Amino acid sequence: MKLRRYTRKKAGWLTFLCISICFAAQAQQDAQFSQYTFNGLYINPAYAGYKQDVYVNAFYRSQWAGLQGAPQTFSLAADGAVNDAKVGLGVLISHDRIGAQSNLAVYGNYAYRLQIGYNENSRLAFGIGAGLVQNGIDGSKLNAVDEGDSYIPTGFQSNLVPDARIGVLYTNEHFFVGASADNLLARKLTGTRDKFALAPVPVPHVYFTAGALFDIDDQTKFKPSILLKDDIGGPTSLDINAFTLLGERVWIGGTYRTAVPLYKKQHLQNTLQKSNAVVGIIEIFATDRLRVGYAFDYSLTPLRNYNYGSHEISIGIYLKPGNRETVFNKCYF
Repeated sequence: MKLRRYTRKKAGWLTFLCISICFAAQAQQDAQFSQYTFNGLYINPAYAGYKQDVYVNAFYRSQWAGLQGAPQTFSLAADGAVNDAKVGLGVLISHDRIGAQSNLAVYGNYAYRLQIGYNENSRLAFGIGAGLVQNGIDGSKLNAVDEGDSYIPTGFQSNLVPDARIGVLYTNEHFFVGASADNLLARKLTGTRDKFALAPVPVPHVYFTAGALFDIDDQTKFKPSILLKDDIGGPTSLDINAFTLLGERVWIGGTYRTAVPLYKKQHLQNTLQKSNAVVGIIEIFATDRLRVGYAFDYSLTPLRNYNYGSHEISIGIYLKPGNRETVFNKCYF
C-alpha cells in the first residue's frame, strides 16, 4: 500500500500517521463494536432468530472522537424466528467510514436451529449469510503529494462484489459457544485490489465466542464471556467481558481488549503493543420493548493522547414482543 503518497485535505500529518499506524498494527478491517455481546448477529449469522421475536437493533460508533478522519460506523440488524422457532431469518446492514474510505455491506441471514436432548432451551444453530459489499474511496478528500498521481481517483469510485458468511452456535440456559467467519468471497471476487489501495477489500475474519451465566441471587446474574477475532494477517484480538444483570433491567459491565499470540505470524513485529483498550458498557431495558445501550472505549495505545475515546450507542426494539418470560429469561446470550 502506498500510504505515504497521500494525505487528507485539512488533516495534519500527525492525524494521518496515527490512523495509519493503528490500522497497520491491528490489520483487521471489520468494524469494531463493543456491544456485540447484546446482539450476536453482527458477528455470527447463526444468531438469526435467537431472540425468537422480531427484534430490530441499531449501533452507531464514533471511534477516537476528536481525531480528524477517524472511523465512524453505523449498523442496523433485524431478525426473527419462524417455523416454531426452528428457522431464523435476519438482515444486516453496515456502513463504515474512515477518512476517504468507505465500506457498505448488506447481508441476508438464515439459521436453522436444532433442539439438543430433552431441554427445549438447548439449541444448536447453523447459520449462513449472503450479500453484497461496496468498497469505495472519495478522491475529493485526498490530495496528492506528487502532482498528477494516478492512484488518486477522480471523485467517488467504488466496486461492488458478492460476499458470504457462515457460523455455528450452541446455547442453553447457562452456557453458549459459537464460531463464525465472514468476508469469505469478497476478496477473491474483486478485480480492483490495486486500484483501491486505500480502501482494501475486507479479508476473511474468524470469530470464536463463549460465555456462561451464573445466578448470584434472585435479582442478580453474572455473565462472563470471551471473543477471539483473527484475520490471519494481523494480531489475534481477545475481548474478555464481564457483565452483571440487575433486576432483569440493567446490564452493567466492561471489556478488556488485547492482542494474544494464538499462533506464530512471521511477518508481525514482536514489538507491537498488545493491550488495546478497556471498555465500560451499560444497557438498560427502558421498557419491555425498548433496550438502550452505551459503551465508552478508553484506548491503552499512544492514540489516547490524540482523541477523547470511542463512543458507541445502541437501540433495540422488539416489534412483536411475545411472552416476557420467554424473551427476557431465555435469551441472555
